[in-house]
Amino acid sequence: MKKKIISALLAATMLCSLAACGSKTATESSAASASADTTASKVIKVGASPTPHAEILAQAKAILAKQGYDLQIQEFTDYVQPNVALSDGDIGANYFQHKPYLDDYNKQKGTDLVSMAAIHYEPLGLYPGKTKAIADLKDGAQIAVPNDTTNEARALLLLQANGLITLKADAGFTATVNDIEKNDKNLKIVEVEAAQIPRSLQDVDMAVINGNYALSAGIDVSSAIAKEEKDSDAAQTYANIIAVRKGDETREDLKALVAALQSAEVTKYITDTYKGAVVPMA
Repeated sequence: MKKKIISALLAATMLCSLAACGSKTATESSAASASADTTASKVIKVGASPTPHAEILAQAKAILAKQGYDLQIQEFTDYVQPNVALSDGDIGANYFQHKPYLDDYNKQKGTDLVSMAAIHYEPLGLYPGKTKAIADLKDGAQIAVPNDTTNEARALLLLQANGLITLKADAGFTATVNDIEKNDKNLKIVEVEAAQIPRSLQDVDMAVINGNYALSAGIDVSSAIAKEEKDSDAAQTYANIIAVRKGDETREDLKALVAALQSAEVTKYITDTYKGAVVPMA
């Protein structure tokens, strides 16, 4: 009888012990899960073009790290996938485009991405290819321009500002090749995907190139024959932005990201590094 009682007590003790262990494991697991969630919430994933956007973001990493944020930068080499990734929730923000491009993308794709802040401006430049000066352009010369809606308009306005073409009076920032009213030299406007234009420079007489792609290709931005001026309407309209999903503008981590990019340290880096090819908006 005593043996049965002792056995029962031992079994009960073991059961309680196991239950306690199980409870402890569950508690530890819950704590670990909470910790993991907290860590995950401190990660800021941003999609960006390699130059200058990813380079500028890299300067913000240390600033954000002091606030407990882990800035992770995913590089893209085109103008479409960063918005796809943002819409799909793969990243929390992107940094590569201006608002007119974003507005056009939303219209074309039915998405609802918004601008959270303007960070910098990149003047479009007219660069020499086979022909080195505007005065030397021959009849029928080829000039490459970006083929996306907004950047093509900027390029055409730059050509007009330098006396190469005349656009319809109301064309503005929606101008296309169909809006060219006067083209005395019968220039052939070659529409090329923006990222590919630097590779095509040697095949055309001149090309209008986005600042980031000129930098990525190692083109000396001071070699531009002409460029958009800092005080122009284009500079104000086409500032590069931090884009986010609508409703995320109030997220504290994204506010911290914007503050870091507009900080004195990052502003100085942009000014010193790009020497006019990239102009901070702060």
